[in-house]
Amino acid sequence: MKFDSSEELFEEFKNSFSYGSRTDLNFKFLKNLCTQDAANFFQELLWKMGDSFNDGNLERLIEHVYAWQIRGYAGVNENYTYEEGPFTPIKKPVSESRMALLTSSGHFVNGYDPEPFGIKHMTQEQAIERIGEFLKEEPQLSHIPIDTPYETLRVRHGGYDIRGAQADENIVFPLRHLMELHTEGIIGDLAPEAYSFVGAASQIRLNKHAGPAWADMLKKQQVESVLLVPV
Repeated sequence: MKFDSSEELFEEFKNSFSYGSRTDLNFKFLKNLCTQDAANFFQELLWKMGDSFNDGNLERLIEHVYAWQIRGYAGVNENYTYEEGPFTPIKKPVSESRMALLTSSGHFVNGYDPEPFGIKHMTQEQAIERIGEFLKEEPQLSHIPIDTPYETLRVRHGGYDIRGAQADENIVFPLRHLMELHTEGIIGDLAPEAYSFVGAASQIRLNKHAGPAWADMLKKQQVESVLLVPV
């Protein structure tokens, strides 16, 4: 059987949610499923949607997707599973410690665009199209003063649908929540800057170069604990 090259095969469709044209973290797991399992996922999803039309219960849809997310991610990413790792206990209570925020959400301050690949005003669509290049590059760290007004925050990341982050930055960049905890005395002090980078980057370069350099920077700022928010 021949297919028109302009037509998209089901295999291509299910894979497009993972660093593809339909980049969406909620359904990124589909790439890890065989074609038959992916077909079963959608068939069952449609059945449950029909049931939800009748009784208005949307919980079954959430439970269905969640169950398949677990199934899709089981046993993957073994290359990034480490049997041992450094463990540094906090030497004093969080209420007496200085904390910093570090996320892989791709946030930056308007006017301080990291300009990936030297491209000015790169759009989200361009970032999605060039995701393969991002995955080969060392990540760039954006410095975000903690008093930055929300309306000057920008986000760009070719690895996930950023609409949720645009609607509420605290979903993936919970700086406001940390500031509230600091005001309540739950966190002793906050570093003057928060940090963000595009997590879709070379993991080898992140582990061997960028990560250690960032750790040294935080130590010089006398940061004693870091809230890491992976996306």
